Amino acid sequence: MATETPPPAKHPASLPSTEEFTEVQQSAEFGELRRAHRSFAFPLTIAFIAWYLLYVLLSNYAGDFMGTKVVGTINVALVLGLAQFLTTFLIAWWYARHAAAKLDPKAEAIKSRMEGGA
Repeated sequence: MATETPPPAKHPASLPSTEEFTEVQQSAEFGELRRAHRSFAFPLTIAFIAWYLLYVLLSNYAGDFMGTKVVGTINVALVLGLAQFLTTFLIAWWYARHAAAKLDPKAEAIKSRMEGGA
């Protein structure tokens, strides 16, 4: 049985103006938050895409290498394919730790200031 959650109460008087959003977006504090996110996310994204493309290229052009048996019927292709899943989960875990330690406190400070709490 699904219940519908009512929409959050709107408080028009407490919403920041467009000018306030623009001011925060141009602030050094917001720039630092954006840099902290980008300096983590962009290099990691590029590295993962390169790792994925390497796997695809090896699968297409290095069949003998990918077919090399590692243990029993398990070959290099299977090991590298499973490593793709492992790296996906490791990156997600690493990003969650990074966000909790570096991004969330900065974002919360900006948010509380925007909401008038600071």
